[in-house]
Amino acid sequence: MELAPIVLFVYNRFENTQILLNALAKNELASESTLYIYADGIQENASKKEVNDIQQVRDLIRSSKWCREVIINESDKNIGLAASIIQGVTEIINKYGKAIILEDDLNLSPYFLSYMNDALQVYQEDKRVGQIGSCNFFANGPKFPPTFFAPAADCWGWATWADRWNKYEYDAEKLLTELKQKGLMKKFNLNNSADMEGMLTAQIKNQFNTWDIQWLAVCILNSWVTLYPNLSTSQHLYLGSATHNTTNLRPPLLSQRFQLKKLDAVVLPEILKAMELGYSGRGDFYGNKVKIKKDIRYFKDRLRKTAFRIKQFFTY
Repeated sequence: MELAPIVLFVYNRFENTQILLNALAKNELASESTLYIYADGIQENASKKEVNDIQQVRDLIRSSKWCREVIINESDKNIGLAASIIQGVTEIINKYGKAIILEDDLNLSPYFLSYMNDALQVYQEDKRVGQIGSCNFFANGPKFPPTFFAPAADCWGWATWADRWNKYEYDAEKLLTELKQKGLMKKFNLNNSADMEGMLTAQIKNQFNTWDIQWLAVCILNSWVTLYPNLSTSQHLYLGSATHNTTNLRPPLLSQRFQLKKLDAVVLPEILKAMELGYSGRGDFYGNKVKIKKDIRYFKDRLRKTAFRIKQFFTY
């Protein structure tokens, strides 16, 4: 099996980046994989502390051989995370035909790369599958299958193929119009469990600048589903350095490798229900309704503050 290249985007979060790289290096396929690291440039009028933080991260990424081969791209100018991801993913995926994408705020299972590469190979020819996801925060545990499909795209450690990614569309207004014309707003809002339309509208109004709400729209418009593992192979970490995203999403991580079996690319009713509970803030990691009021408030606050990563792109 030809392993997919790994594409990692970093900026100024030393502790986050260190956790991610250490976890990646412990993966059983790291010693056989190629890692591309994109380090964005310094913003104009950056403070001394910000410049120092950025330099610390750049020193870190050069401090060890995290994978078989590490190729670093350090930008002289700051272009922002959205532009960096779009450009970096496009460059690498068009070269190799597939890619695994990471950002610096994740923790990984030791079997993240095994799962990702297996899934990329198994589902490459199934054009109903838009991407491979890793952060399953809504359907863990024995009542769910080892892997499953959901209509929600994942941006917390994911992978896809060139023929899917090349359908990416940045123009949020164009995507919103098409979603409405095709009667797909309920599906785009994940059966009205999350306000994805509001996020896309905010992008149109230049209230923030992101890439992933557009990717979800592209997946919905193409009727693609995302494969997820049970248990999760990534977690999202907040370590006090983000401006908007104060979320810790730490579902249980996969602790042993399993044999990936190809499934029909359909969404099971129990998965859809668990996904709706999770995205609405009414469910836990195991697809159960949250019973404790403070937990409900926590999940609702998480959704409100982070909108699933979109506002995090203002952290630099």
